[in-house]
Amino acid sequence: MQNLLEIKNLFARADGKQILKGLNLEIKPGQTHVIMGPNGAGKTTLSNVILNNPHFEKTSGKIFFEQQDITSLSTTEIAKRGIFMSFQNPQEIEGLSVFNFIKTAKSKTTNEKVDVFDLQEELLATSKKLNFNDSMLSRDLNVNFSGGEKKKNEMLQMLSLNPKLAILDETDSGLDVDATKIVSKAVSLFKNKQNAVLIITHSARILQNLNVDKVHVLIDGKIVKSGGMEIVDEIEKNGYKNFLEN
Repeated sequence: MQNLLEIKNLFARADGKQILKGLNLEIKPGQTHVIMGPNGAGKTTLSNVILNNPHFEKTSGKIFFEQQDITSLSTTEIAKRGIFMSFQNPQEIEGLSVFNFIKTAKSKTTNEKVDVFDLQEELLATSKKLNFNDSMLSRDLNVNFSGGEKKKNEMLQMLSLNPKLAILDETDSGLDVDATKIVSKAVSLFKNKQNAVLIITHSARILQNLNVDKVHVLIDGKIVKSGGMEIVDEIEKNGYKNFLEN
């Protein structure tokens, strides 16, 4: 099976500092991958570099999506090709409702006109599954939302936009047990044999109800170890010291 995402020997920096130092990663359709690592290892840099955030500079290496080189594409074009990223700290946007944001994003990524009534019906049904108060759909995007509401909103966007690859950058950060379970449920609802998920996390809680294919340990800009859930168990027990020694 061909790779959905392939990263080859990627180097990247931010604010003049080299963060990624020869990172390699392959993700196939139908898979769920997890990246864990200590603070400053480059986890968030990786997610931003995949989407070509202009604040991060690729200095060498290549990124392929569905066998096409997306290394130099704009963030908008990458999103249109089917890559979605949730944020640690979603932005608040006054004057733009959650519903209109999703409608616009859906229209831009599909290049098709969105039927407002169909979308409303879809979002109401999905909101119910995520225990997301449907009154939030008419509120300004993330304005005065709690941390849990912001993350649920991100999951609502993911399920509606239905990307080929969803990158969850510490979506579970700061969430209580119940909200974390809802994020996990959203991932389970999203996953199928054609798409893939890349979860970047510090905690094993979000993984407990998911079928994880591979876990990667990111240390100092490189993936130093890949394997199964036994890696998560080792990190939970001993931290990253054994990986740092490698």
